[in-house]
Amino acid sequence: MKRSMLALTVLMGFNSSFAAEGTHFDWGYAEQIAPAQWAKLKPEYKACEGLNQAPINIDQTISAKLPALKLNYSSKADTIINNNRTVQINFNPGNTLELEQQVFHLKQFHLHSPSENTIKGKSFAMEMHLVHATEQGELAVVAVMFEEGEENKKLKRLWKELPKKAGKAVQLKHQDLAAAFLPENLDYYRFNGSLTTPPCSEGVRWIVLKDIQQASKQQIKAFSNLMEHPNNRPVQPVNARLVLE
Repeated sequence: MKRSMLALTVLMGFNSSFAAEGTHFDWGYAEQIAPAQWAKLKPEYKACEGLNQAPINIDQTISAKLPALKLNYSSKADTIINNNRTVQINFNPGNTLELEQQVFHLKQFHLHSPSENTIKGKSFAMEMHLVHATEQGELAVVAVMFEEGEENKKLKRLWKELPKKAGKAVQLKHQDLAAAFLPENLDYYRFNGSLTTPPCSEGVRWIVLKDIQQASKQQIKAFSNLMEHPNNRPVQPVNARLVLE
């Protein structure tokens, strides 16, 4: 199996699974299985100490004529799942991102609190990752940042369906279009990175939207309380990579 397809299989497998009470995770966000230990936990996680890891602190950037994002989001959300590491919303087929003459299909989005990527050293209250994949398993992630502020009307109905306990994916009652979760301004930063969870496979195309969204203190707290702990990987060294804007 090619590495890109393996990364997709592992990513979708992780995000589709859940842990019953008492289940032991082989990686996590605290103590002996915290992010700093991931590369040592399993040979398959060796990439977690690679040179092109995500997330990063977006600071030194290169001005570039980045093409406008070609997003065709016309299909609705399908199911929601709490898998003890994040909350994930799966989408019906039909949402695409065109990037570098390839078509990436939106599979799901999930949430991290606080944010994983930072911008000029600033961390945000929450970060949404919209995960896309080609038919060959190449990955692209569109990241949306949220800061504390006004109640987010786009998230309001979804928050009513946040699963209180880990379990299997359940059908959403309110199946909003994928486009409902995007900001109006789609200007972005662009860099190459990795999955932010094991196996930390590299070669992931990252698009971080500049338009910062707002969510209320109560909305942010509802997600944080559900996770019971921060679920963000700390920023990784940029090394020789270029960050374009």
